[in-house]
Amino acid sequence: QPRLGLVAMSQQEVNVLSPDLSMHMESRAIPEPGVHEVLVAVKSVGICGSDIHYWSHGRIGPYVVESDLVLGHEASGEVVGLGSMVSKLKVGDRVALEPGVPCGDFSGCVQCREGRYNLCPDVRFFATPPIDGAFAQFVTLPEDFAHVLPGSMTFDEGALMEPLSVGVWAARKSSIDASSNVLIAGCGPVGLLTAMVARASGAMSVVLFDINGDRREAAAALGFIALDPSDLGSGSVTPDVFIDCSGNESAIATGIAVIAPAGTVVLVGMAPHSIVGLPVDQIQGKELWVTGTFRYANTYPTAISLVERGLIDVASVVSAHYPLEDAEAALAHSQSHPADLKVIVTID
Repeated sequence: QPRLGLVAMSQQEVNVLSPDLSMHMESRAIPEPGVHEVLVAVKSVGICGSDIHYWSHGRIGPYVVESDLVLGHEASGEVVGLGSMVSKLKVGDRVALEPGVPCGDFSGCVQCREGRYNLCPDVRFFATPPIDGAFAQFVTLPEDFAHVLPGSMTFDEGALMEPLSVGVWAARKSSIDASSNVLIAGCGPVGLLTAMVARASGAMSVVLFDINGDRREAAAALGFIALDPSDLGSGSVTPDVFIDCSGNESAIATGIAVIAPAGTVVLVGMAPHSIVGLPVDQIQGKELWVTGTFRYANTYPTAISLVERGLIDVASVVSAHYPLEDAEAALAHSQSHPADLKVIVTID
């Protein structure tokens, strides 16, 4: 049942991106949880590059902001209401919200049946048009996608289980182990969290590169070797795993140029264009394994465990906080603070 304080509430405040790319607060009805869903009072929401892209450009590839859209998909909160068939969660549970919900039709959907639910063609993902996200006081979500946080974890850390899951998935796709020498392109939040996962996975070495000196300093402060791309030549770094978290064509080519034969290349970063050139001669000549990633699947329990056990400090990438009503300022934060990493929107 909902908490007593919510019984009399019927409206909530949400921050909305309009098709003209302006943002405004408005009141909407508090959603009713379905039979297998929970109602969650949102507490922390991380700003992702995709949120900034929708706000700045109104689209990412085929996904276009054609009607009012609530942004935000890196979220955590507290369960305040239960659907009639919910059995795993209770009111008061603190949860990280996994924002991509597949169709779950195991008889008709091959991807769901095979456990690749991130590739379900009918997945509904927070803040991907036309699906609203978490810049709101309340959201509903199937209970299987609301992951309980241990008492030692904060709501900010819970929200960051989403980008940390990207790193967990990249590490799984590249089969990182104690023999791995890992090179990562991009010292932004996803690159740094991926580096943390690689280190926690026991990689022999983890090196990052970025053209941004401030970002390299941030990586160094977290205990990583961070280089300018120009410093990667002459055999100074010979990884057997290269993970691109930049989406930059030049960075991808740089990583492929230095990776060892039979190495694994994992493309995580989203490129600004649908077509990106790859050095096919090197891919063939070195017999490289090249794969992409699309979000993640079955990663939240691992991500939560890594933080709970103290193997990863996700809070170290948080740079600033804004209230819900200032979500637009949160989206603009990186323009005036390019060295900052992760911005969090907090919701009362």
